[in-house]
Amino acid sequence: MTETPAKDSIRPRRGRRDSRPSGDDRERAILATAERLLGGRALDEISIDDLARGAGISRPTFYFYFASKEAVLLSLIDRVVAEADAGSEGRLEELPADPTAHWRSTIDAFFATFRAHRAVTLAAARAHGTNREVQELWARVMENWIRRATAAITAERTRGAAPEGPPARDLAIALTSMNERVLLATFAADQPSLAEPEAVNTLLHIWLNAIYHPPTPPH
Repeated sequence: MTETPAKDSIRPRRGRRDSRPSGDDRERAILATAERLLGGRALDEISIDDLARGAGISRPTFYFYFASKEAVLLSLIDRVVAEADAGSEGRLEELPADPTAHWRSTIDAFFATFRAHRAVTLAAARAHGTNREVQELWARVMENWIRRATAAITAERTRGAAPEGPPARDLAIALTSMNERVLLATFAADQPSLAEPEAVNTLLHIWLNAIYHPPTPPH
């Protein structure tokens, strides 16, 4: 007599993940490979074959996700910027009564994120001089940060926490540009540059003094 298989033995197994990678998995693999390779080589020294091989895909499959390795870099920059924005606590436009801790956490969040993605940060800085798309992307990123800082400075002046001084946008441009330069110089170990442990403290000191204790202009 033939035994009837137990119900459990013929029931489809659930919870088993398809072994074939999804499109999102492949895209993440390309990006992870690019960031890893950028840690030791310049973008110009990395080939499409390097990226495809590292991601476990073919060269034609790579082009299904990205038009070029420069497009990969643009996507990496987008992701790092989004991570930095998400890591800053609250909105700059909504500072608490004592803003020192808030400014510190905001500056530190950006510094920590770009430090964690140092290879992408430096690759973006190198590409900025020659790649128009990187230039345009970074200009939009800077404009967003400047807009937020401008709103925060304006709000602090409106509520009487900060005295009047240079136009809020001009001050925001100067301070944000300073952050960018200090961050890049520190991560690239340019000389002169600030040591990493002191960079955030120094930037915070300058931001606080520029916003809340502006010097008296000469007569």
